[in-house]
Amino acid sequence: MTDISAPMYRIKKLTLWQSPAWLILPLLAFQLFFFFAPAVHLMFFSVMTQTADGNIGAPYTFEHYLHFFQVALYSDVLINTLRISVITALIAALLAYPVASVLVRGHVVVSRMMTLVIIAPLAVSVVVRAYGWQLILNNGPGGLVNYVLLHLGVIDRPNSLMFTQWAVVIGSLHIFFPMMVLPLASALGKIDPNLQSAARTLGAPPWSVFLRVTLPLSLPGLVAGMTLVFSLAAGSYVIPALIGGPRSQMLGNLAEQQIVAVYDWPFGATIATILVFIVIAVNTLSMKLLGGRRIAGDRK
Repeated sequence: MTDISAPMYRIKKLTLWQSPAWLILPLLAFQLFFFFAPAVHLMFFSVMTQTADGNIGAPYTFEHYLHFFQVALYSDVLINTLRISVITALIAALLAYPVASVLVRGHVVVSRMMTLVIIAPLAVSVVVRAYGWQLILNNGPGGLVNYVLLHLGVIDRPNSLMFTQWAVVIGSLHIFFPMMVLPLASALGKIDPNLQSAARTLGAPPWSVFLRVTLPLSLPGLVAGMTLVFSLAAGSYVIPALIGGPRSQMLGNLAEQQIVAVYDWPFGATIATILVFIVIAVNTLSMKLLGGRRIAGDRK
C-alpha cells in the first residue's frame, strides 16, 4: 500500500501558509505598534510618579486615580461626559429610525438622496463643521438661529446657545449621526416586510407594530449604533473645545489640558485611562447583549 499521509500533510501545511488570514498581519502589526503599544505605555504612566524636574518613573501609585474621584471638579467633568454621550446616543436613536426606514423602504431615488445627505458630511473635516456650528449657534444677534428667531418675533433678545452642553450635543449629533443610521438601516433591511404587514392585518396599530415587531428585530443594529455614537461622543475633543467652552468640558479636553498646559503626564494619563475603560465597558456590555440575543435566537 502507498503511504499517503506524508503528501496529505504537506498539502495541509501549504494550505495553512497560503491562507488569506496571513494578509491581516500587516494591519495587526500597524495597530499594535501605533495604537496598542502607545495606549499601554500611557496607562503605565497613570500609575507612575512625576518628579519636579519632569522625570516619570517609580514609585508606582494609584494616588492619581484617588485624586481624580476625590476632587469635585474632575468628577463633574466625568459626569458631564457621560451625560452628553448618553443624550447624544438617545437622540440619535430616536432620529435614526425614520431616516433608516426611508433608506430601506423608501423609493429608490429618495433612498439614494438620503444616503448622499447622510454620508456626504463625512467628507468634511470635523473642525470645519464645528466652525459652521459656531456661525449657526452664535450667542449674538448675528448667529443664524438667533437672527431667524429675532426677525420672526419669537424672542426679544438673543439666546445663549453657544458654550453650553446642548451645543455640544447638537454638534456631536451632527457628526456621529451616520454611525447610528447605517447599522440601524442594515438591521431594518433584514426584517421581512411581511411580518409588519401581517401585524397590521391582524389589527395592530402602527405604534404596536413598531414596539412588538420592528424594535425587537432591529435591536442588534440599535445597540451597535448607540454603542458607536456613545463611544465616539465620549472621546470627542474638537466639538467640546470649539463650541462647548469651559462649562462643557469633557474628559478628552481635560486630559489635553493636564498634558499640554499643566505638563502633568501621570494625571493626564489617568484621565485618558478612565475614558478608555468607560468605552471598553460600554462596548463589552453591548457585545454581551448582542451575544445573548444571538444565543436566544439560536435556541428558538
